Amino acid sequence: MKRRFRLVLVACMCSLCAWAQKTENHNGSIARNLETFNEIYRQLDLMYMDSLNADTVIGWGINAMLNSVDPYTVYYPEDDDELMVMAQGKYAGMGSIIRFHKKEDRTVISEPYKGSPSDLAGLKAGDVILSVDDKDTKGMAVSTVSNLLRGEAGTTFKLKVQRKGEKEPRTVTITRQTITIPHVPYYGMVREDVGYLLLTGFSETDAQQVRAAVMDMKGQGAKSLVLDLRGNPGGALDESVDIANLFLPKGTKVVYTKGKKSAANREYYTRLEPIDTIMPIVVMVDGGSASAAEILSGSLQDMDRAVIVGARTYGKGIVQSIRELPYGGNLKITTSRYYIPSGRCIQAYDYRHLNPDGSAKSLPDSLTQLFHTKGGREVRDGGGIKPDVVMEQDTLPTIIYDLAASDALFDYCTHYAQSHPTIAPAGQFRMTDAEYEEFVQFIKDAGFTYNRRSDEVLKLLREMAKREGYLDNCQTELEALEAKLNGDLDADLRRFRKDIEPYIADDLVRRYYYESGGCRQQLAKDKVFDKALEILADPSAYRRILGK
Repeated sequence: MKRRFRLVLVACMCSLCAWAQKTENHNGSIARNLETFNEIYRQLDLMYMDSLNADTVIGWGINAMLNSVDPYTVYYPEDDDELMVMAQGKYAGMGSIIRFHKKEDRTVISEPYKGSPSDLAGLKAGDVILSVDDKDTKGMAVSTVSNLLRGEAGTTFKLKVQRKGEKEPRTVTITRQTITIPHVPYYGMVREDVGYLLLTGFSETDAQQVRAAVMDMKGQGAKSLVLDLRGNPGGALDESVDIANLFLPKGTKVVYTKGKKSAANREYYTRLEPIDTIMPIVVMVDGGSASAAEILSGSLQDMDRAVIVGARTYGKGIVQSIRELPYGGNLKITTSRYYIPSGRCIQAYDYRHLNPDGSAKSLPDSLTQLFHTKGGREVRDGGGIKPDVVMEQDTLPTIIYDLAASDALFDYCTHYAQSHPTIAPAGQFRMTDAEYEEFVQFIKDAGFTYNRRSDEVLKLLREMAKREGYLDNCQTELEALEAKLNGDLDADLRRFRKDIEPYIADDLVRRYYYESGGCRQQLAKDKVFDKALEILADPSAYRRILGK
């Protein structure tokens, strides 16, 4: 027994020595590299031919270092309020989405929030921002203009804008207010007994808003619910747990986290009595649903509490926390992975091991592990939340992306809104044939050009054929293919009308009925939403999907 004890003691001492050596080497490596970094900057500051701005140069170094870790570990300097906006979902400003207009070389109003200072001041989408407190905005980046518009609540500023069709600019005085970003931009009854709620983020008070909306719809007779999390990038983990709490029994473990430090290991349970544990729920997700949106949808799936419909979610299974830094800065740092009730982590990307092109490696389906929901249904880790009912996403023509990013489409909607005082209600608006023809002509006159990807592929094929010595043999075939692929703007705009028109309608409806109207308009032709309603209309199908 004594001999065995001595062997164990020797083994422990050896392990301790190895651990101490490893720690010493690690700490020594840190010290050497920090000393090298300091000396490099000292030499730059001393010898470089031009003067350097320390905040800028060292900021570049910090950002480069953090970018090599993962996309979510970010440094926020003292004067950067973006972290507060993400955490609290609010800021002090005039309450408007802005965008850059290439032709004007200025920022323009894209969408005022309903009831915001910008809305009450009469600003409209398309108004070109000329100056803020007499500071000319020509050539300024959108982020710079945004910083000029933000400030302390209650302070005022002068805004000069130019509206299309008006000779003289308008100058308005705006008092900044605390603007709460609407993460529940729309909810309402979509059928006699079906409620719909769109949730676009997770920040402070969002759980309260969702609770109030669900209770309101239940009061209107809602017996089932469609929860739309498509495009929701996530946010506060606590809020996702509190929203899950609305539909799961008190004391249910919704998510738990594991990190390198024990302080990062936490378990999150529902703390309150739910408002409804029986109401059928369909949750709609897509590739833009991430983080807290995946915790909410994944926990409801794991507890067999909702049917998930749509496309596989993004796959962000890591959690960030905020660390205060000297001089008022903050570091948002990835501290742990999270696991939903079945025990699976849905992280899709490995940021520590990159592909040759620099992209993060993803876990192939063949290497994922099998888990089970509360009722025994099979689910897997890695690669996000796979819906119970997978809906293939429509493949859009490439012209859509170029149009959506162009000033031409935005300018057409500005022109249309100025010449049409009213339009049909949100969800009922349709363009007439004459209006669409007017759009085609407007886009042509604007000089819109687009990059047809088939041209790029054909050009690459020619280059490869020439390089490999086949060009002379296939020249005739390539010319025939080029002739068939040689479309024109007129033809493409008309050929893809059914794909293009919804984008026009969405922008136009938002100009008359704000974001909530745009949400209602988008549901008018939404295959995933139609599928959700179909499932809720068939209780036996709903139960069958959940294995009940």
